[in-house]
Amino acid sequence: MRPPAEGRRGPRGQQERGNRIVVLDALRLVAALMVVFYHYVAFGEGWDGPQAQLFPVLFRPSAYGWLGVHLFFMISGFVICMSCWGRTVPDFFTSRVIRLFPAYWLGVLATTAVVTLVPGGLAPQAWRDVLVNLTMLQWPVAVEHVDGVYWTLWAELRFYLLFALVVWRGLTYRRVVAFCCVWATAALLAKGYGSGPLSDLLMAQYCWFFIAGLAFYLIHRFGQNMLLWGIVALCFAMGQLTAVRGWRRTLQYVGHNVPSWGVAVLITLFFAVMAGVSLGWFRRVNWRWLPAAGALTYPLYLLHESIGWEIFHHLQDRVDRWVLLGSTVLGMLLLAHLVHRWVERPVSRRLRTALNASFAQMRAGDAGAKGRTPPGGGPRTVIGHGGVTLPQQRGPELEGAPAAGAVH
Repeated sequence: MRPPAEGRRGPRGQQERGNRIVVLDALRLVAALMVVFYHYVAFGEGWDGPQAQLFPVLFRPSAYGWLGVHLFFMISGFVICMSCWGRTVPDFFTSRVIRLFPAYWLGVLATTAVVTLVPGGLAPQAWRDVLVNLTMLQWPVAVEHVDGVYWTLWAELRFYLLFALVVWRGLTYRRVVAFCCVWATAALLAKGYGSGPLSDLLMAQYCWFFIAGLAFYLIHRFGQNMLLWGIVALCFAMGQLTAVRGWRRTLQYVGHNVPSWGVAVLITLFFAVMAGVSLGWFRRVNWRWLPAAGALTYPLYLLHESIGWEIFHHLQDRVDRWVLLGSTVLGMLLLAHLVHRWVERPVSRRLRTALNASFAQMRAGDAGAKGRTPPGGGPRTVIGHGGVTLPQQRGPELEGAPAAGAVH
């Protein structure tokens, strides 16, 4: 049963609206804006000239904006565990499809159109690669992303695939804890034997942030204990290590040396804030506009990078760079709002209806198959209205027999 739309209190007093913890919407927006400013101010693309000189005030903090992805992963672990409690695999599959694909399809097509139509900027991809991108499976088949930020979606898909095993069995406290421990152990072993398909599936570099999010939700739902804090501590230690390794790779894009201590500070801050969410420290953060702001984060994330770079390429010689930067960020927020309102919401509703009907038909077909018996052996069955399987009356011995294979 869904909570009432006007809001409810979580197990530890955290304010929730419509099955969402409001403060997480604020964190999502912060993470998205971190990534936006990283790509616009520090990544080294879109502007002519070194960005450390073009934006001397914003450059250094923006150079750490790529860490917003790690915060996204922690929030994802928390929210997926919360939203999947008591759900079936078809429910889980439907919720993920309607959440990810409507805005993503528009993002792929819009980015392709802008890159193709704006001259002198980024090179468009072949139409076959664009088609593959629409499936969100371009990474495993070695097709380039239409937009570079899409690599995180493949990480999310792998998390969903792994967590679906727990959803299939049914979420319980014990099973989620076991999943965290098994995933962490398997990731360490796979990484120890070198890179390969298993290591890629288990995401030895990023799994720690998903697992931390799962543990934080268990603390939020059931209360804290040493076991859960031990899982969080392990994830914090491993997350610090993998994040610093990621920092070394980002230096080639930033083109300017930024100290590694900033990475340690931000990762520590992320864990501290998520700990506060799980313990109810932010129960007073319940502003009504936050869910609307949180709804902007996914389309903003999908659309900002390549389209923003094309805007900078085309207008930087005609518009003051600070005005151009600020107006582009605001324009992307407005575009994200329009996408959420006119694409995500209506398309998601239609997708949900279609997928629910598909799974209902599948269940009805299974129920009908179970109700049938081999020729010459027992009563035959017919499928009635609504997919309900009924026995075909053949004699008085069947009178009063209950309907077989009723679909609920």
